[in-house]
Amino acid sequence: MKQKLPYGTWASPISAERVASASRRFGQVQVDMDHIYWVETRPDEGGRSVLVCCDMENQVWDMVPSDFNVRSRVHEYGGMAYVVQNGIVYCSSGVDGRVYRVEKDVQPIPVTPEGSARYADFSISPDGQTIFCVRECHGAGDEPINDVVCLRDGRVEVLVSGNDFYASPKISKDGHRLAFLTWHHPNMPWNGTELWVADWTNGQIKNLQHMTGGAEDAIFQPSWGQDGRLYFVSDRTGWWNLYAWGAGTITSLWKKEADFGLPLWVLGMATYAEVGNGHLVCAYIEEGMATLEMLHLPQENTQSFDLPFSEYSSVTAQGDHVAFVAGCWNKTPAVIRLNALTGQYEIVRQNEHVIEDAALSCPQTICYPSLDGNFVHAFYYPPHHETTEGIPSENPPLLVKCHGGPTGATTQTLDMGIQYWTSRGFAVLDVNYRGSTGYGRAYRRALDGQWGVFDVQDCVAGAQYLANEGRVDGFRLLIRGGSAGGLTTLCALAFYNVFHGGASYYGVSDLASLAKITHKFESQYLNRLIGEDHFETLLRERSPVYAANHISAPVIFFQGTEDPVVPPVQTQTMVDALKLGGVPVACVMFEGEMHGFRKAENMVYALKAEYAFYASIFEMDCQEDLIAIQIDNGL
Repeated sequence: MKQKLPYGTWASPISAERVASASRRFGQVQVDMDHIYWVETRPDEGGRSVLVCCDMENQVWDMVPSDFNVRSRVHEYGGMAYVVQNGIVYCSSGVDGRVYRVEKDVQPIPVTPEGSARYADFSISPDGQTIFCVRECHGAGDEPINDVVCLRDGRVEVLVSGNDFYASPKISKDGHRLAFLTWHHPNMPWNGTELWVADWTNGQIKNLQHMTGGAEDAIFQPSWGQDGRLYFVSDRTGWWNLYAWGAGTITSLWKKEADFGLPLWVLGMATYAEVGNGHLVCAYIEEGMATLEMLHLPQENTQSFDLPFSEYSSVTAQGDHVAFVAGCWNKTPAVIRLNALTGQYEIVRQNEHVIEDAALSCPQTICYPSLDGNFVHAFYYPPHHETTEGIPSENPPLLVKCHGGPTGATTQTLDMGIQYWTSRGFAVLDVNYRGSTGYGRAYRRALDGQWGVFDVQDCVAGAQYLANEGRVDGFRLLIRGGSAGGLTTLCALAFYNVFHGGASYYGVSDLASLAKITHKFESQYLNRLIGEDHFETLLRERSPVYAANHISAPVIFFQGTEDPVVPPVQTQTMVDALKLGGVPVACVMFEGEMHGFRKAENMVYALKAEYAFYASIFEMDCQEDLIAIQIDNGL
């Protein structure tokens, strides 16, 4: 018999320390000479990003010294920070922004000059002599200058410039053609991009040609095939589908109501790769769930793999060896090696601290009507514990989780942060509100002109839906979110009297201020999200800081002091307004943290403080010792 205790108070086997230890992130996977490389972000090393290599015998080692951070800050979010060929790596340093040449057991050697330039999204010529990448130069004007450059013979040479943004410079297999993406303000890369192709002859760009794309066609991941064709993903039909360009003709390769593309928040994202003799291993998202299949060319028939995953990213291949990052409801993201011929796979690298399935809350896919009747997608996690259950006469408190972006998405992949709450007796609703990726362009663009409205309505409606169904306690509803999700959280608290508390992680509180001071990549993002008509008026109307007097529920804030995306003043201004209004409020500033916390000790403290805050709101008699936090205006 399970013991019965009030929901939200249970003694959990999932500590905050365990959550942090399971928070190593894997990405930027590449394959070279049957070796798999990836970048691993380690919270227990201060958030350092490390380039790691694994050979066919599963021997694993770090490619860089213990004081080297493999990271780029192009667009502030960075992305593909290295390239490897024949065991030689060229990578960006997260400390000085320079590109370094790296070999195993050899001290890194800088190959770009000192200065304010940043580099990312690398590709390398077949002869290994020229590196192509995106460069971002700071300090020359009101905003950084982006261009496509090549690195060779110790020099940095500008190849393409003049547009606002560039991505994905890819050299063809024969070394004679270069493809790249570009876009302009106010578009983001998931709104509309242009795909260009040029001849690369004797170290020069010639015959530059706009191949496809535009302001309303979002192109993703151009990649040259062995046969000389250029593969790419386009959402021209309303879904991000796969195409090929060759001999002056664009051909649809796979027409499907699914998304083969992703919003390019970080550079170098990949959902497909060529294997063997002209076949493509492709990951796509259908109704929020990802699948990996092989597309056989030129027949264009498909083959499924028997894999236990529901999320895929960073897909790459060499020969018949495919590598990627994947996860599912009971597995945190891990680096995977797959043999495309046999379908056999193995886990190359995963978080060390795993937990038995019996201790996990299994997500339920739900779809419910929002406040205006449109349907919304989400994952519901009921409270779950191996030895404890709730008191029969009560329902659990609900924590609504708002993802960032807002053009992002949540998945079913095991998130130990969610399990932290469910194992203590909380229910969690992880919402893919309108604007989220993975449900087609119409759903993704539904938030255009409606940020701070539809996303908020969708989260409010989700809480009310579960309360009306009797699955959660309608008098103990909480909401939390980070970045754009922080805006959704604060708007829900300001404009609706539904939630009884919330947590904002580096959240937006003043849209008007953000529009003036945020970084270049997102400096005109609000134009589309808020809408051009009555722009200045709407910025103010949808900013929770100007409606702080309508907030009565307690709020806790977490913020990094070095955040370049949502500056700390956004949090501090909101905190001051709530203090003035007599609202119970707590605020934790983490020195040195940027946009998203990378240090284990800060992840741990934030979770513990958030739990203690909620326990104070609902006067919970918890089964674990809670940390003391300072709450202004009391509870």
